[in-house]
Amino acid sequence: MTRIAVLDYGSGNVRSVACALSRLGVTVDLTSDPEAVAGADGLVVPGVGAFAAVMDQLRRVGAPRMVERRLAGGRPVLGICVGMQVMFARGNEHGVIADGLGQWDGLVERLDAPIVPHMGWAQVEPPADTVLFRGIADERFYFVHSYAARTAPEHTDITWAEHGHRFVAAVENGTLQATQFHPEKSGDAGAQLLANWLETLD
Repeated sequence: MTRIAVLDYGSGNVRSVACALSRLGVTVDLTSDPEAVAGADGLVVPGVGAFAAVMDQLRRVGAPRMVERRLAGGRPVLGICVGMQVMFARGNEHGVIADGLGQWDGLVERLDAPIVPHMGWAQVEPPADTVLFRGIADERFYFVHSYAARTAPEHTDITWAEHGHRFVAAVENGTLQATQFHPEKSGDAGAQLLANWLETLD
């Protein structure tokens, strides 16, 4: 049976992600054990809160090395919400620049919109060759965030959304994929997206 490690490092939404994956029939381990993370068929890095605080939590459990090891070995990783943001090189919150995991160039910064945070359902614009959004390209997904990347990393497939301006809603980059929205809170469409990701693990 497919085994998924959901990285447990103190972030608030790990259990909801684990439950959403369990409903799809996979075995889910909530763990920060390096060997369990390395051995899983897929790793999910969830995240809520501030970029710098999440990075501090990740470093405390040695997550940067775990993510690096998996990607170097061609092992799939899925980032969700701030778990996507920290894949970028830097985050800027309240004028404080914090280093991310640096898997992609780019800066995560505050949304420039009349109402922040961006909270609720929104349409996305996936690329034509998307895998994550196969069969659900016209669906809406649930966002809760005040910060986002506004420029696309090179050599990646980008899904866009808009709140005040266009921002990166998802990235598909080989074995590293990520969403700014919460698939575990996005109903049937979110469940299908997670199922599409699980199909890439075969």
